[in-house]
Amino acid sequence: MNVIEIHSLTKNYGKSRGITDISFHVEEGEIFGFIGPNGAGKSTTIRTLLSLIHPTSGSATIFGKDCIEFAPEIAKEVGYLPSEVFYYDNMKVMDLLKYSASFYKKDCSKRIKELAQVLNLDVTKKIDDLSLGNKKKVGIIQGLLHEPKLIILDEPTSGLDPLMQQKFFELLQAENEKGATILFSSHILSEVQRLCDRVAIIKEGKIVQVEKISTLKENNHKKFKIESKGDLDPAYFELEGVSNLETKEDHVSFLFRGDINTVMNKIADIEITNLWIEEPDLEEIFMHYYEKEA
Repeated sequence: MNVIEIHSLTKNYGKSRGITDISFHVEEGEIFGFIGPNGAGKSTTIRTLLSLIHPTSGSATIFGKDCIEFAPEIAKEVGYLPSEVFYYDNMKVMDLLKYSASFYKKDCSKRIKELAQVLNLDVTKKIDDLSLGNKKKVGIIQGLLHEPKLIILDEPTSGLDPLMQQKFFELLQAENEKGATILFSSHILSEVQRLCDRVAIIKEGKIVQVEKISTLKENNHKKFKIESKGDLDPAYFELEGVSNLETKEDHVSFLFRGDINTVMNKIADIEITNLWIEEPDLEEIFMHYYEKEA
């Protein structure tokens, strides 16, 4: 079953760009990455999905229900963390979390305590006295306290230090193992690479690609670096599928896409002293998709 289905979703903002013809789905139980640079349309898509703004055209469903028609019903089972969190400054953290919990008609006090402990958050403080990172933690707890079936996170790690990011990722994986589906929006590729099963790449309000993380990596370039006993002729490695070829006396490096045996046969005919074959990271893969589109 698909927890989220988005069909040709479009939101126009007059002259400024919104989103155009966005379509993808998120399967039950998966962690789905939604990635693109700032301003690409990630937040607009999410806000439209949550019925915080209405689309110009197209439609979306969550749990098989229309997002606009059944918005209040859907909200009970969704946890949402916006990219920027704003609160009543004079409220104490615990009062705010209790107030948030009151919307869900179930006792969330045990869960609030657990989450505050994991994230090392002092719930007796006033919101005004919190750092940016601690305000983000309040947002995380607010999004998870009712144990939602669907968690939607928009740039969730901004403001968190690396140690807290690690705890946060562990928390998400634990929620996912309990059965929660997660939509994770980010412009940081390493986060998506680490957490997600599949990813939608968005550029300038349009989806460029929807792909499994594993396929993105498999179908892309391998990085070769070769060290030889004698000088290497760069022309020797000018094969179909080779790019970014760089030579320096006894060193040669390049990216290769295609049948790896072609390169291995070439390497077998020269005397080498060392060989490195690496996966390119998602950063390089991502740039490849953006350049291809351009």
